[in-house]
Amino acid sequence: MKTLYLDPFSGISGDMVLGLLVDLGLPVAELETALTGLPIAGWTLRAEREQRQGITGTRLRVECAETHHHRTWRDIDQMLAQSTLPAPVRDLARRIFLRIGTAEAKIHDIALEEVHFHEVGALDSIVDVVGAAAGLTALKIDQVVCAPLPMSRGFVRCAHGTFPLPAPATLEILRGLPVIDGNCDFELVTPTGAAIAAEIANFASLPAMRIERCGYGVGGRNLADRPNLLRGILGETAEQLADTDQVEVLETHLDDCNPEWLGALMEDLLAAGALDVAFSPLQMKKNRPGVGVRVIAPAGQGRRLAAQLLRDSSAIGVRRQLVERLKLARESAQVATPWGSAEVKLLRQGGRLVRITPEFESCRQLARRAALPLPEVYRLVEAAARDSLDQGERRE
Repeated sequence: MKTLYLDPFSGISGDMVLGLLVDLGLPVAELETALTGLPIAGWTLRAEREQRQGITGTRLRVECAETHHHRTWRDIDQMLAQSTLPAPVRDLARRIFLRIGTAEAKIHDIALEEVHFHEVGALDSIVDVVGAAAGLTALKIDQVVCAPLPMSRGFVRCAHGTFPLPAPATLEILRGLPVIDGNCDFELVTPTGAAIAAEIANFASLPAMRIERCGYGVGGRNLADRPNLLRGILGETAEQLADTDQVEVLETHLDDCNPEWLGALMEDLLAAGALDVAFSPLQMKKNRPGVGVRVIAPAGQGRRLAAQLLRDSSAIGVRRQLVERLKLARESAQVATPWGSAEVKLLRQGGRLVRITPEFESCRQLARRAALPLPEVYRLVEAAARDSLDQGERRE
């Protein structure tokens, strides 16, 4: 698999991503051609070779004369939806802006449709995001892996006023993802850079790979304590049989908990963000029957959920560990049946479809509507999904 490893020792921003892709071999002219599908004009790209503390990379600037850049999330999303960009580029760019818009909506406690972009709504930022999507597609990169992002301290001035670092939007975008202390008083990770990384990358250490080339995207500021560069390592990795990420596993044993509390405990932990909660019977000391509680939490959320487990159960201690998780790639799809549509989950391994799993709630509703046994509805929905996929492949 063609793999790009992002090494953000000085953070990440939209222009640094574009500079890195050009430094890795993406021709600027090809990038400009890819961006002609955007229904906006008045911009040009300028790539220059620059050094930061003796290391040379590519500085890419988006030059434009625009002074007013008050755009809403809806404005940008509709503009991208109506563009002539290739579907993979358009869809990735929309997902990146959706991440930013969702974060801004939560910070300002408003609806997503009411979010007004300032810095991120500027023409150069739009080109940064769409250019990143176009560049990754043009370089035919199969997967992106990123090291934890460095968080700064201090303050930054923006259209809303003076914000603490990390910027609130950056923190919200990276919720659930691994970060480290950047030990820096300047903004290293911008909201745009955070959203690009969060949308395109798995966060993990450098995978085993055969290195083909290294590149550097140059940031605008000269930093005293480090070269202001985004390093990318491009190479070949063995095809993965499953996607990988990291989760936290919480465990505790209970021998004095009211069983009536356990159902509520599971529901509350899942509502608070746990990926899974399971109970198992135990034979504990003094021959007491007990319950083992295991919680699977997103990386970075384990401490919070452990505190909730201690508060809402009779546990007096919780074991917590960070583990690697292998998982099949999955996507949701709707399939038509004679009784209505049903939701299914498509599970893939190495890009190959290995399983279709009908969703329980959809099948239960269809079973009641058609007065059929639930197992029969499962079989019919799976068969309909396979027929639909086969027809789609034949059309392609």
